[in-house]
Amino acid sequence: MRRLVDSALAITKELLKTFMYESLNNTARLINGVSALLLSILLGKANILEGVQGWELRPTFHGPRFPRWMENGVSSFNQFIHELSLESDTSSIDYSSDDNNLDDTYPASPSSHGSRSSRTIFPINNAWHWTDLMACILSLILLPARLLLWMPFLVFRLLNIWGSKTSSDPGNPHLRNFHSFRNMHTNKDHVVNRSIDRRRGVVEDLHLAIEIFIEAIFDMLHKTVHCVLSPSSAFRIFRKLFSSASAGVKDVDNDVLNASIPPVTLGDKDPAPTERNPTLHHALNTDARTCKDIITELGYPYEAIHVTTADGYILLLERIPRRDARKAVYLQHGIFDSSVGWVSNGVVGSSAFAAYDQGYDVFLGNLRGLVSRGHVDKNIPSRKYWWFTVNELGTKDVPAMIEKIHEIKTDELKMIQPDEETNDEQPYKLSAIAHSLGGAVMLMYTVTRLIEQKPHRLSRLTLLSPAGFHDETIFILTVAHYFVVPLGPILAFFVPALYIPTRFFRMLFNKLARDFHNYPALGGLIQTVLSYTFGGDSSNWVGVMGLPHYNMDDMPGLSLGVIHHLAQVKWKGKFVMYDYGNASANMKAYGSPVPIDLGEYYSLIDIPIDLIAGLKDKIISAAMVTRHYKLMKDASVNVSYKEFEYGHLDFTKSNQEDILAYVMSRQLLVEPALKHQISQKKTLKLKKKGQASS
Repeated sequence: MRRLVDSALAITKELLKTFMYESLNNTARLINGVSALLLSILLGKANILEGVQGWELRPTFHGPRFPRWMENGVSSFNQFIHELSLESDTSSIDYSSDDNNLDDTYPASPSSHGSRSSRTIFPINNAWHWTDLMACILSLILLPARLLLWMPFLVFRLLNIWGSKTSSDPGNPHLRNFHSFRNMHTNKDHVVNRSIDRRRGVVEDLHLAIEIFIEAIFDMLHKTVHCVLSPSSAFRIFRKLFSSASAGVKDVDNDVLNASIPPVTLGDKDPAPTERNPTLHHALNTDARTCKDIITELGYPYEAIHVTTADGYILLLERIPRRDARKAVYLQHGIFDSSVGWVSNGVVGSSAFAAYDQGYDVFLGNLRGLVSRGHVDKNIPSRKYWWFTVNELGTKDVPAMIEKIHEIKTDELKMIQPDEETNDEQPYKLSAIAHSLGGAVMLMYTVTRLIEQKPHRLSRLTLLSPAGFHDETIFILTVAHYFVVPLGPILAFFVPALYIPTRFFRMLFNKLARDFHNYPALGGLIQTVLSYTFGGDSSNWVGVMGLPHYNMDDMPGLSLGVIHHLAQVKWKGKFVMYDYGNASANMKAYGSPVPIDLGEYYSLIDIPIDLIAGLKDKIISAAMVTRHYKLMKDASVNVSYKEFEYGHLDFTKSNQEDILAYVMSRQLLVEPALKHQISQKKTLKLKKKGQASS
C-alpha cells in the first residue's frame, strides 16, 4: 500500500512540475515572440542592433580580435610576472588620507562586496522621508511578486534548518547524500560565479521557486500519508518529541560521539577542503562582483586606497600597482558609472589592463555618489549627502585623489630607488583618461588649479566624449532641462538623487538584465527602445545594465545637484561652474557675481589635450566636443581631435580595438620622467662647471 501511495505521489508531483515548468516556459516564449514581432516592425533597428553582441542581425563567426600589443593572445603582463619577488609583493598595503588607519573602518570597494560591510560601517540615516512612504506603497503593490521571488531562498533556509537537525541520523543515507551534493554544488557554483557571469534571471528564479515549492508540499504530504498508514511510526515520533530533555541531550551526545569524520588527504591535486558559508548573494544568485574581483581573477595585482575629501566624503581609489614605474595613468569614469567600467571588458578590451600591460601604474578613481554613502559623518542625512554639483567633483574629489597619487608615488619611488637623481617635486609622469562627465570634471580640475596657481600634477589629458557643452542634446534631455533649471533646488528637496532605492528593486534590476540576455528578442527590443529614447545612440545599453556595479547592495547614483548644474550649462551655452542663484553666494564662491566660465581660461592649460568624439554619440555629440577643440585651438593649447564611428558608451563598455589602440598611442607621447629630468639636471651642472672654469 505504501509503495502504491509513493508511486502515485511521485507521478502526481512530476506531472505538476512538468505542467508548471512548461507553462512558464511557454509564457517566456510568448513574451520573446511578441518582442520579436514588435522588433521586426520597428524602423531603424539595423543601425541600432548591428554589432551588438547577443542579438546580431547577421551571424558572425569571428571571435574577439586581440589588440596589437597582444602577441599570440598573451599579454605582456606574463613577461615580467615571474620577475616579481615575494618580498616586493605589498599589494595588501592600505593608504589613508589621514593619520588613522581606515582599512578596518571603511569598505574596500564601491560595489556589493565592500558595501555589505559598509552597511555596518556607514549606517544609513533612518529619518522618515516621503520617499520612504512611496517605497512602502510600491512594496505593497508588488508584494505578490516579492513573495514569489523570495520563495526559493526562504524554502532553502527552512530545508537547511530542517536538514541540519536530521542530518545527524546515521540511518538516513539519503540526507547525507543530499547535503554532500548541496555542498559540492554550492562550491562549484561559487567558482563559476567568480569566473563568469552565471547569475539567474527572474524566469529562472520562478522555475526554481515553483520546483522547490512543489517539492516541499509533496514532502509534507508524503510524510503525512506515511503517518496515517503507519500509526506505530507516528506514535514513536510523537513519543520522541515529548521525551525528557535529558534523554534528548544524551541522544545528541551519542550522535556526536558516534559521528564519523571523513579522512582528508593533503596533496597538490587534492588540497584541503574548505567550506564556504552561503551568503544571501549566493542563495539569490546575483552578480556581486567588484572591481577588485575582476582584477584579481584575471591575475593582476590590486590595491585599495581610501581617500577623504576636504568636505568629508570618503572615496575609493583603486589601483593596479606597478610600484617602480615612473609613468602612471589615472582613469576617471562618468555618470552612472564606477571603476568597474574600465575593467569590464576583460584583459583584451579594457583600458586599465591595456595601460598596465604598457608599463603604467594604473589608478582608478571613484567619484562620490554611491548608495552606500561613504562619509566621515556616519549619520549624514540622505538629502545632505546627495547635494553636490560638478563643482565638488572637480574641486574636491579629483584633487584629493590626485594628491594621494602624488604622495604614494613620491614615497614609493624614493624608497625603491633612493640613490636615483630625480626631480624632488614629481619623479614620475601622470596622464589621465576620462569619459563623459569625467572629462568635464578633469577639465574643471585642471583649469581651477591653474587659476589658483597650484600644481595639477598632470602631463597629458585624454578625454573620451567629454561633457561641458550641451547645446545640442536629445529631445528628452532638452525637455527635462526646462523643468530642472527653475525647479532644481525644489526637486532636490524631495528627490535628492536618481538611483534604485531599495535592495529588492536593485536585485530585480540585476536579474532582469540577465533575462534580457537570455531572451535575445526581448533584449533586442529593450535595446531598440532605449536607443530611440536616447536619440538613436547605438551604445550597448542592455549590456551596460548587466554590469555588476548595479547590484542589490550598491550602485552609482546621480545627484540632482549635478543634473541642475548640467542644465545650467545647457541653458547658458557655456562651460560654467555652478550658479548659486544670487550674486552674494557667487561672490563668496568665485569672487565674482557670476560663475566662472571655464572656457575663457583654456589659455592657461599647459599640457597636451586629446579630444575623442563619437559620430554615433547622441548623448554628447561630436559637435559639442568640437566646441572644446575650437576654444582650445584659439587659446593656443596643444590639442588634438579624433572621431570614431561609435556611440557614447562604446568608448569604455565595448571591446573596440581601434579606440583602445589610439588612446594608448596618445599616452606613449608622454616623455619618461627619469631620463628627461636627469638630462636636464646634468645640463645645468655642465653649465655651472663651464661658468666656473671660465
